[in-house]
Amino acid sequence: MTQSTDAREQVPIAAPQIGDAEIDRVVDVLESGQLAAGSEVQAFESEYAEYAGADHAVAAANGTAALHAALEAVGVGDGDTVVTTPFSFVASANAVRHAGAEPAFADVDPETFTLDPVAVEERIRAASGDVDAILAVHLYGLPADVGALADVADDHGVPLVVDAAQAHGAQYDGEPAGSHGDVACFSFYPTKNMTTAEGGMITTDDPDVANAAERFINHGRDRAGYEHVDLGHNFRLTDIAAAIGRAQLRRLPEFNSARRENAAVLTERLSETDLVTPTEPDDRRHVYHQYTVRCGNRSEVASTLEANSVDTGIYYPIPIHQQPTYDDVDCEAPVAEALADEVLSLPVHPGLSERQLDHVCRVLTEEVAADDV
Repeated sequence: MTQSTDAREQVPIAAPQIGDAEIDRVVDVLESGQLAAGSEVQAFESEYAEYAGADHAVAAANGTAALHAALEAVGVGDGDTVVTTPFSFVASANAVRHAGAEPAFADVDPETFTLDPVAVEERIRAASGDVDAILAVHLYGLPADVGALADVADDHGVPLVVDAAQAHGAQYDGEPAGSHGDVACFSFYPTKNMTTAEGGMITTDDPDVANAAERFINHGRDRAGYEHVDLGHNFRLTDIAAAIGRAQLRRLPEFNSARRENAAVLTERLSETDLVTPTEPDDRRHVYHQYTVRCGNRSEVASTLEANSVDTGIYYPIPIHQQPTYDDVDCEAPVAEALADEVLSLPVHPGLSERQLDHVCRVLTEEVAADDV
């Protein structure tokens, strides 16, 4: 295998886009002296709610904290069962356990990699209906089939919680991620489509859920006074983080447009290879937090890319139900297990130059193809 002659620089798998607007906003907050519990957080919540098509938004310290608070806010607690996906970052299931409940895993759709509504229905029936919530995950920037999942949730009288941590700006049936289910959650980790350095957001149309989530992230304190009416945590977002988020939110359409353009190039250029490229159902808009392909010999593909200065990622090499901390959970998820052996994420972020993108494509279409991987 020969190294491509124009591989002069490393092509990163992620590259947070921080500019003067973010820096200026942070400086303004620092100079104001109001670093927490101030107007920046409230403004960010209002602006994000509008963007996500929700009546309410509650900011949190990170995406996991947002998900934990959301589960608590819809009434998930000790001894409850939440049906969710085994093919996600472990935080999805961890939040369920932090709320005192246990995850019951249902398999995923082999095309979208997201929670399969048919498998969810079968899992609920296997539990004789003894299920208290459904937790769907919008994976890699593609929404789960929340329409079908909402029907299942309604049939069984349980809330639908949506983990949209990777799907800022994605759409299902023309409506933005964050507007589906009883409550949705986002992460603003540095590698996400937009960032606050660390942070999260809860969106909902239900004022009671919003109020419960707001109390939970602030030690159970009622906003109207100084009474702590519930048990909660310190999961608050800082004004510094919110200031970054407000600037990033304005740039998010630009970021997502670049991701979609880069993804379109990858899909077109890789169409003649053996790699299985991502799908985008007609009723959904993918925002490509990750551009994830399936390949029969992942280690060789990744090694070839690495030798040509291209970073890759595997999200996720071990399904949650096979993680040591969840080995006591009974689960049959052959699709998730097969995906864990085959998925490989390629650079798609908005910081990619045209030359870098062309380099990634040429390595995959020439060197990888030449190796007949």
